[in-house]
Amino acid sequence: MPPVTIYWRPMCGYCETLKGDLTAHGVDYETVDIWADRSKAEIVRAATGGHEIVPTVQIGDRFLINPSADEVVAEARAA
Repeated sequence: MPPVTIYWRPMCGYCETLKGDLTAHGVDYETVDIWADRSKAEIVRAATGGHEIVPTVQIGDRFLINPSADEVVAEARAA
C-alpha cells in the first residue's frame, strides 16, 4: 500500500473520525497539521480549488477531499 497522508487541523471532527476509522482498518498514515505548518496548507488549497478543506488525503499523486475510510482504503489498494 502506498503512503497515505492526511492533511488536517485541530478541532476538526471529520479529521478525527477519519483517523480513527483508518486505524481500525489497519491503515498506516502520516498526518500533517495545516495550521501548524502553513506551507502545507498550500498543498491542500491546490488540491481543493483554493480552499482549506480537511481532511484532505494524499495517496501518491492523488488527492481525496473529505473521504470516508472506505474510499481511502479502496484508493490505496488500487494505487
